[in-house]
Amino acid sequence: MSKARTVAGGGRAVEVTADRIAGWYDRFACRHGGVSRTVATVESIVVEAVDGATATVEVPFAPLDTEPGEWAGLRIDLLITHLERPRKVGLLLVRLGGHSLGVAEAGKVTVSRTGRRQVHGRNAAGGWSQHRFARRREGQVRQAMEAAARDVAEVLGSRVSELDAVVLGGDKSALDILRAQRSLAPVFALAEPRILDVPDPRRTVLDDAAERAFSVEIVVRDS
Repeated sequence: MSKARTVAGGGRAVEVTADRIAGWYDRFACRHGGVSRTVATVESIVVEAVDGATATVEVPFAPLDTEPGEWAGLRIDLLITHLERPRKVGLLLVRLGGHSLGVAEAGKVTVSRTGRRQVHGRNAAGGWSQHRFARRREGQVRQAMEAAARDVAEVLGSRVSELDAVVLGGDKSALDILRAQRSLAPVFALAEPRILDVPDPRRTVLDDAAERAFSVEIVVRDS
């Protein structure tokens, strides 16, 4: 599986599953005349090609267990070894009106819970009906987020001591509502910086996110 998107400042980000990283970098080297050097810190790895192109990874589940350094040629084995370590990862996908969350190991969901609550879209009509509709929608949003918060506390909060990290996905504004709740602070303290772009959270979407949680996003910029 690989997913690509355009990134700010030029270049593209490609999502690559852990089992395909070695092959991806081999193809990168072939396309750009070989690799001149690899530069690693505890949080990132930059591979620079002979023609000046770069492939940069913000290391998932940082820090990388290596001293910062620079090596001639390709040294992506550092990243592969890091990703091969067993981890138990919490998943939290939420959009207004729906959430799906659970625990994943080795890319597979082992515990899950999914919920949906109706939240109407915004009404373009004016006047009193618009105010009444807005109040009703606010109530729907509040009930949906309260239901999501309860599930997060019961499924992830109760297991937070077992988790190595939490991977988030969905709508940032909905995630921020949950993040603001003090009772969920231990869960969000483990959150990875990256937020997965996902459709309406369902169990099938959670299964896909479990695999993506253990993938890397490689940002490619040409010379």
